[in-house]
Amino acid sequence: MTSKQLQLVMLSLFLCVVVNAQESTKAVYPLKADVETLDGIINAYYDVISGPANQARNWERDASLHHPDALITVTGKDKDNTPYIITQTLEEYHKSFGIPEAGFFEYELKREVQTFGNITHVWTYYETREEENGPVVDRGINSIQLYYDGNRWWILSWMFDNERKDNPLNIKSED
Repeated sequence: MTSKQLQLVMLSLFLCVVVNAQESTKAVYPLKADVETLDGIINAYYDVISGPANQARNWERDASLHHPDALITVTGKDKDNTPYIITQTLEEYHKSFGIPEAGFFEYELKREVQTFGNITHVWTYYETREEENGPVVDRGINSIQLYYDGNRWWILSWMFDNERKDNPLNIKSED
């Protein structure tokens, strides 16, 4: 083998090591901490949606929290005070959320949990801010339905409604 051939072999091996090292630092979803406990999956649910303006969210991580057949429901009232409901797949929700022009940080304020067998319902009260430590811009309740398969938690569906004058959230924010 010539010196030039040996250099090419060594360079190829070096590049293989570098590429493998980079790939091994990528997160493999689901993260164990995200799905092994109820606290873990609810914390991940809030973490994955939160972030600064013009930053894509980690939809791969979010998808790992949700059952493949998960259903997302958005409810509220329009400007004429007429109730509405929008149901979506998780993929449709990700597309509709897009890359937000304003920051969006959602924090849990309070949680109520009901479990029967392998199913759990969580009422999780939230507030949102446009900056991580900025003023509260919205509050409401997420209703999350989960399933424990014996190994991990899955989000089966969730819906939310925001606080309004005719729909007050009767808890105090921790400002």
